[in-house]
Amino acid sequence: MVTQAWLSLSQVYSIISVQLLITVAIIAIFTFVAVFIITYLTLACCQGPRRRFPWNIILLTLFTFAMGFMTGTISSMYQTRAVIIAMIITAVVSIAVTIFCFQTKVDFTSCTGLFCVLGIVLMVTGIVTSIVLYFKYIYWLHMLYAALGAICFTLFLAYDTQLVLGNRKHTISPEDYITGALQIYTDIIYIFTFVLQLMGDRN
Repeated sequence: MVTQAWLSLSQVYSIISVQLLITVAIIAIFTFVAVFIITYLTLACCQGPRRRFPWNIILLTLFTFAMGFMTGTISSMYQTRAVIIAMIITAVVSIAVTIFCFQTKVDFTSCTGLFCVLGIVLMVTGIVTSIVLYFKYIYWLHMLYAALGAICFTLFLAYDTQLVLGNRKHTISPEDYITGALQIYTDIIYIFTFVLQLMGDRN
C-alpha cells in the first residue's frame, strides 16, 4: 500500500516537473524578448544610460544575452550544416561591407531618408508576409522576404559602419560608441537570421 502511494506520488511529481519545465521555458522566451526590447529601446533612445559607465556596458551585455538566446532558439530549428553555412556567409558579407566602407567614396549616411523608407517598407512587408504565411505557407514568398531582409540589413550595415567610421555627412559622437556597437551587432545578427531562412534546411 505504501509502495503504491509512493509510485503514485512520484508519477504526479514527474508530471508536475515536466509542466514546470515547459512553463519555465515559455517564461524564459518571453522574458528574453522583454529584456531584448527594454534594453534595446533604453540604449537607442536614452542618452544618459548609453553614455554612463558602467550602465551602458551592463545594458549592452543584457541585450547581447537576450539577442543571443533568441538567435540560438531560431538556429535550433535548422540543421547544423545550414547554420554553419549561414554563419560563414554572414562573416564574409560583414567583412566585405566593412572593407567596402573603408575604401568607397559613396556616402550612405547622406541617404538617411532613403534608409528610413527602406526600414518602413521592410517592416510593413514583414507584417503582411507574417499574416499571409500564418494562414497559408507559401515557400517563394518566405524566400523573397528573407532575401529582401538580407539585402536591406546589408545596406543598414554599410550605413551604420560609415556612421561609426566618421568623415561622412553624418557620424556618431565618440561618446556613443555603445550605440555604434549596438547597431552594427544588430545588423549582423539580422543578416544571419535572414540568410539562415534562405538556407531553408529545417530540422
